[in-house]
Amino acid sequence: MAVREITMPDLGEGLTESDLVGWNVAVGDTVEQNQVIAEVETAKALVQLPSPYAGVVSRLFVEPGTTVLVGAPIMSIAVDDASESDPAPTGGGGPEAAEKPAAKGPGSQPAEAAPTARTSVLVGYGPPVEASTRPQRRARGKAWSTGPGGTLLAAGTQPEENSGRTRPERPKSFPPARKLAHELGVDLALVAGSGSDGVITRDDVLQFAAPAPSPPPTAPPHAHAASARGPREVRTPIAGVRKHTAAAMVSSAFTAPHASAFLTVDVTPTIELLASASQQRSLAGHRLTILTMVAKAMTVALRRHRSLNSRWDEGAGEIVQFGYVNLGIAVATARGLLVPNVKDADLMDLAELADAISRLTDAARAGTTSPADLAAGTISITNIGVFGIDSGTPILNPGEAAILAMGAVRRQPWEYQDEVALRSVMTLSLSFDHRVVDGEQASRFLVDVGAILADPGVTITMV
Repeated sequence: MAVREITMPDLGEGLTESDLVGWNVAVGDTVEQNQVIAEVETAKALVQLPSPYAGVVSRLFVEPGTTVLVGAPIMSIAVDDASESDPAPTGGGGPEAAEKPAAKGPGSQPAEAAPTARTSVLVGYGPPVEASTRPQRRARGKAWSTGPGGTLLAAGTQPEENSGRTRPERPKSFPPARKLAHELGVDLALVAGSGSDGVITRDDVLQFAAPAPSPPPTAPPHAHAASARGPREVRTPIAGVRKHTAAAMVSSAFTAPHASAFLTVDVTPTIELLASASQQRSLAGHRLTILTMVAKAMTVALRRHRSLNSRWDEGAGEIVQFGYVNLGIAVATARGLLVPNVKDADLMDLAELADAISRLTDAARAGTTSPADLAAGTISITNIGVFGIDSGTPILNPGEAAILAMGAVRRQPWEYQDEVALRSVMTLSLSFDHRVVDGEQASRFLVDVGAILADPGVTITMV
C-alpha cells in the first residue's frame, strides 16, 4: 500500500483558499475513485469534492469549518500498489510533474513521499505549493491534534489504549449532523438515530445536546421573558459567501465614486403585456415576470447607451466598453448575496431570457451556482421590490459601471390621459460609477428603460 495526499484543489477564478464545510468520509473508510469525500465552499459556490483515488482513508488533516489554502493537504489515502496510478488531469494546468514537500500540521507525523504529479479531481486541481510560512487558519472552538492512525483528537485528550478490539462501526449520519455534533461536542456514538435505518439527524443531535430541564429554586424577575427572548448574543464566524461579499462591497464602495438617479414609472402596460403573454402558446411554460421585462428593457436601452456597459481599468489606465451584455441578477440566498450573470443576454429573446434567469436564481438558492456563472458580469439588476421596498441606492458589483434596482409595483393614483386613475407604478433606482458614466448618460439610459416599461411598443424605435 502507498499513501497519497489529497490537496485542496484550485476551484477556479483565481481563488487562493476555500472553506472545508464538512467531511463525507472518516478515517478507515473505503472510498472509490470520484466518490464525494467532502463539501467545500469557495468565495461564491458550494462544491462537492470527489476523490481522485480509490483506497482507504488514512488521515484527515483539517476539521470542518477550516479555511485551507489551495494546494495544502486535506486528506491522505492508502492506495493499492498494484492499481496505483496518478489520474489524468481533467482541467487546467499542464501534464508536467512537480515535487512538493509534505505540509506540516499540528500533531502531524513524518509523511510519505508526496506524489510527483499534480493531483486532479473533478472540480479542478491545485498547483504544488511551496513550504509556506503563513499559518493555516483554524476553525473556532477546540484545538485538534492527530493521534495514531490519523485520528483527530481534541486538545488535552489521550487516545484509547489498543486492547485488540476491532474498530467500532461508525454511527450512521450525514455531514450536517456530524458538523453540528462537532460544534456542540456531542459523541455521535452515544446518540440514537431517528432517521431511516437509524441515521442520526440534526434534530437527534440537538435533542441529545439539550440540557435536562431543571427550573431554578427561585426565578429572578423577568426570567421567563428573557428565556422566551432567546440568547443574549449569537456569534457567527465571518466566512464563505458572507466574508467575500463584504470584502467586495467595501472595495466597491470606497473605490468607485457612486452616484444615483431615480425614476418612477407607470408600468401598467408592461403588467398587462405579462398577463396577455401568459396566454400565448409560444411563451407557455416560461417563467415571465416583471424582472424578466426590466431585464429585457435594460438590454435594449444599452444598445443606445453603451457607456453603462463598461468598467474602469485602473492598471491599464483605460475605460473598457463591452460589446456584449452579461447581465448580473442579484439573488438573496441563505448563504448570502450572489450575483450570477446571464451570458450574452442581449442576444436572447424574451423566452430565452426568462429561462436563463430562472435557471440562475434556482441554482443560486440551491447552492449549486458554478464559478463560471459568477464571473465576467458587465452590468447588474437587483429586485428589491420583492421585499416590499420602493427604492434604494445599490452598491456596484465590483468591476461594473452600473446596477439597476427595481422597486415594488404598487397600485396608486396616477395621472393618465389628463385624468387621475389607479395605475401600477414602480420606481427604478440606478447607481453608477461616476468615473465611467456621466450624469447625462445615466439619466438618458434610465429614461429609456422607463419608456420601454411604460410603453413596450416603443422598443421598435430603439432597435
